[in-house]
Amino acid sequence: MAQGLSDDSRRAGVVGQPLDRHHRKGRNREMSSTVELTKENFDEIVPGEGGKDFVLIDFWAAWCGPCRQFAPVFEKAAERHQDLVFAKVDTEAQQELAAAFGIQSIPTLAIIREGVLVFSQAGALPEPVFEDLIGQARKLDMDEVKRKVAAEQNGAPQA
Repeated sequence: MAQGLSDDSRRAGVVGQPLDRHHRKGRNREMSSTVELTKENFDEIVPGEGGKDFVLIDFWAAWCGPCRQFAPVFEKAAERHQDLVFAKVDTEAQQELAAAFGIQSIPTLAIIREGVLVFSQAGALPEPVFEDLIGQARKLDMDEVKRKVAAEQNGAPQA
């Protein structure tokens, strides 16, 4: 089971991949409950491996019906979980960033903890499933996740 998330919560995507980023500065939470994530502000908002931040990213587009359906769920969760960073990526305006994450369908939700992509899945999640996913991601032992990532990168078999 990759990084401790249930099978239902990680059906698709690349999990356990460290982001290829260096030291990051702080983040800007001056906007309402979510921030617009762009390639220009990525390093400011998404922390690196040494960071302690927890970032949920919604990849969306204005023309996408399921994206519009998921938007209020994402916004409500952002209001409930003020300690987390909720970022939105307009895939039409930020094609390079979407490509860097390998986004092939939208909406796609990604979760990054301490510079490690721990979840990525396409599809609009119902509110209870999204809340459960946030809870599971909060409970991850990031030291264990990082050990598994290091072992995978070094070609060591997993226990």
